[in-house]
Amino acid sequence: MPIYKMTDKNGKNIKKDGLQKYRVRINYTDSYGKAKQLDRIAYGKDQATQLETQLNNKLSNNEFESNITIEQLFNEYMIAKKHETRTTTYEKSRRILQRYVISDFVNTKTAKLSVQMIQKWKNSVSELGLSVTTCKNIYGEFRALLNYAVKMEYIKKNPLLIAGNFKSSIEPVKEMQYYTPEQFKQFINSARDFAKQSEEKSAAYYEWNYYVFFYIAFFTGMRKGEINALTWNDIKGGVISITKSVSQKAKGKDVITPPKNKSSIRTITIPKPLQNILDEHYQRSKSVINTFNDDMYICGGIKPIRDTTLENRNILYANMAGLPHIRIHDFRHSHASLLANEGINIQEIARRLGHSDISMTWNKYSHLYPREEERAVRVLNKIV
Repeated sequence: MPIYKMTDKNGKNIKKDGLQKYRVRINYTDSYGKAKQLDRIAYGKDQATQLETQLNNKLSNNEFESNITIEQLFNEYMIAKKHETRTTTYEKSRRILQRYVISDFVNTKTAKLSVQMIQKWKNSVSELGLSVTTCKNIYGEFRALLNYAVKMEYIKKNPLLIAGNFKSSIEPVKEMQYYTPEQFKQFINSARDFAKQSEEKSAAYYEWNYYVFFYIAFFTGMRKGEINALTWNDIKGGVISITKSVSQKAKGKDVITPPKNKSSIRTITIPKPLQNILDEHYQRSKSVINTFNDDMYICGGIKPIRDTTLENRNILYANMAGLPHIRIHDFRHSHASLLANEGINIQEIARRLGHSDISMTWNKYSHLYPREEERAVRVLNKIV
């Protein structure tokens, strides 16, 4: 029976103003199949009966489902995410959700979010003229937010999954940009010439840092943040140990974080051309910096070189060499493309790049294995 008389420890009925105290208890199973219980207090049998009826009615109308809004969900989600992800990942999620999601659903109750509302939102995002890749990134952040709501039992299922991701059959596939070894030689020679010219302007050490950065990028395939985080202590016995990254975009200051994922913590044996450049730069740094020590950054000394100037130098060197401009990240592609064209095992390329999934590496670079295709044809030609 859901209505119980309440008694004290001696078994006597508890009353207030002459009215018996009752406990009204409703047992039910929630939308997740979990047993739940509503427990309320009432005085007098009539009030207890009325309360029981009210609770049953609310239960029938799902009024005990979560009333948390999308904005409140976002605030809670970001607190949880802050302790589970890298600073750069956290900031990226926050920016995307605030700019493209939260403003459209500020006062919307999470439990009331319908597929129709999601589709209307997708239509508005599509009209912004963003690339399909960007739209899919926005979708991914929104999906993660609502997956958190499911995890916390605020909603039974994620309505975004029903609406589906953004799609397009007409957006052309972007061609991968990279430098061949010959092009890189032109590029890096321009960088070296510019640094040498700067010696006359007492800015040699400053400019040599950018020259060394691009050398490391091409010969290791490291990410920009990983190179910026390198100190001389990270080089021992001809091996580079990659254990950290630097972000210059988080809250307006440099932030040291772990690499992008577990697989990004790796070691890379230093090729001889790069080792010569590093040895040269080590001696240069010792001669220029009075307080030099091995804790200092390889590219920058006291602090890492700046992202903005790095991109400016990238454009400058390309123009000096008469080459097309490629992104900083494309030097990573240049490294992988060189190895792929030489038939290096895709697993080794994935390891050097710090990819968490080899399929990611294969999807990007499998088309760069022409020699394997030729070899396969030669094998088949011998059959008949």
